[in-house]
Amino acid sequence: MGSSCILSILLLTSFINLGFSADYTSLVYKGCADQKFQDPTGDYSKSLENLLDTLTSRSSSTKFYKATSGQGQSAIIGLFQCRGDLSSNDCNNCVKKTPDVSRRLCGNAIAVRVQLGGCYLRYEASGFRQVNATELLFKICGSTQASGSGFQDRLDAALGEIAKGVGSSGNGFYTGGYQSVYVLGQCEGDLASGGCADCVKAASQRAKSECPASISAQIYLQQCYISYTYYPNGVPPRSLSSSGSGGPNTQKTVAIVLGGIVGVGLVIAVLSVMRSGLKKKGRPKDTGGY
Repeated sequence: MGSSCILSILLLTSFINLGFSADYTSLVYKGCADQKFQDPTGDYSKSLENLLDTLTSRSSSTKFYKATSGQGQSAIIGLFQCRGDLSSNDCNNCVKKTPDVSRRLCGNAIAVRVQLGGCYLRYEASGFRQVNATELLFKICGSTQASGSGFQDRLDAALGEIAKGVGSSGNGFYTGGYQSVYVLGQCEGDLASGGCADCVKAASQRAKSECPASISAQIYLQQCYISYTYYPNGVPPRSLSSSGSGGPNTQKTVAIVLGGIVGVGLVIAVLSVMRSGLKKKGRPKDTGGY
């Protein structure tokens, strides 16, 4: 149990535009540990059921909650987080979907993360170590590349606003824009203000290095995530279904490393919400780990 494990998640992705849609309960990706709980007495199942019931009930009144259920070897730590712009009702509806998804896709895995469009659920055996807060877990790079001059300066300015915004918002969530570059950032709910700002700064740097010149990107680190979309011709009308990303991405494999076990403890992660509710062009598929 003390050895490090690697979980590879294979995702066929297409960038999802900045814009709220009804897809906040759709699966983005999941991470399941290869290791399974041994549960001859049923204690683990009881602890997990109690934990999931607690998290689901709390989601009607808060957008982040962390809890522990059970004792000793059967203790499980779990949390959920909803995207900062969701209503209480939408948050609750989103979180209520996650237990069934986790059971169906991960079974008795010792650590699980399920990311939906508007929320995520994470749980794992008590006592296992997590990766660094700024570890890259997952990325989506839009396939369209920026042309002409000025894009990088606009992007730098817009990304810089995320670090300022999450620090001053009081809840670690920010949306904004600068000269047709629209950004979103969010940190895990118990990350301190200074740590949150540092995390999104790291995510911004990874966006520029992992997705150079892409006009859209999503970067998920262990305890925060950011996304941006650049509309060089202005934000399209709601009725248009064309994507700023220029179409589906190729498959990407992301290795998630945890000390002790494989668990995908991310911030959220989630999908972009800003101005126009553009339609999602494709739904990510996860072919790994289940």
